[in-house]
Amino acid sequence: MKDPQHPGNIANYVWHEWLRPLLAALAIVAPIKSAIADWNWVPSGSMKPTILEGDLVAINKLAYDFKVPFTLVRLAEWGQPANGEIVIFFSPKDGTRLVKRVVGSPGDTLEMRGNVLFRNGKKLSYSLAGTQSFDAELYEDPHPVVALENDGEKKHWVMALPARGAHRDFLPVTVPPGKYFMMGDSRDNSFDSRFFGFVDREQIVGRAGEIILSFDKNHFYRPRFDRFFSPFDEM
Repeated sequence: MKDPQHPGNIANYVWHEWLRPLLAALAIVAPIKSAIADWNWVPSGSMKPTILEGDLVAINKLAYDFKVPFTLVRLAEWGQPANGEIVIFFSPKDGTRLVKRVVGSPGDTLEMRGNVLFRNGKKLSYSLAGTQSFDAELYEDPHPVVALENDGEKKHWVMALPARGAHRDFLPVTVPPGKYFMMGDSRDNSFDSRFFGFVDREQIVGRAGEIILSFDKNHFYRPRFDRFFSPFDEM
């Protein structure tokens, strides 16, 4: 009769009942998470008012291509990121995974004057929104300016924080082939292509899909149930 307390029997039990099923599950889930679908916690307010700190964002890794799991090597490609889409990519500065919006695609010429974006010589239009349109936690600075940015095809909210010193102007730049220009929707609180330059196409992980979960980290990670399983607030 086997002694259940014998170290060898305990190790055998742990292996068969716990470790082996866990490793089998990981062998299935990890490649899926790497190449098909993933998620990304958003730690900062650089994408306000669209995405808040503490949002868990779904990533569609099959939006543009299919990569070898655990690599950036593409086996097949069927699309390219479009202006206005929110994507996840690795920063050319330090490799950190970031969530930003595509504002310039290959061949586009971009310019910014006083937080107003110009694309290919055309000024994007802006419609101001009242602060009452958004939850109070959105406003980390006094007197924010929230506006609906419209490039003629897509509309989305952007925010400016006039009380801050920020990089609100840049001279015309043309996006090279295979590169993209990224910006955060909170234009005065975003470390983006204005600082680290263009992003290589192969560094783009996928397209952000929707908000899965959301927790208010400034209030003991209180759940924001109204944001659970919600699409981005775009027009």
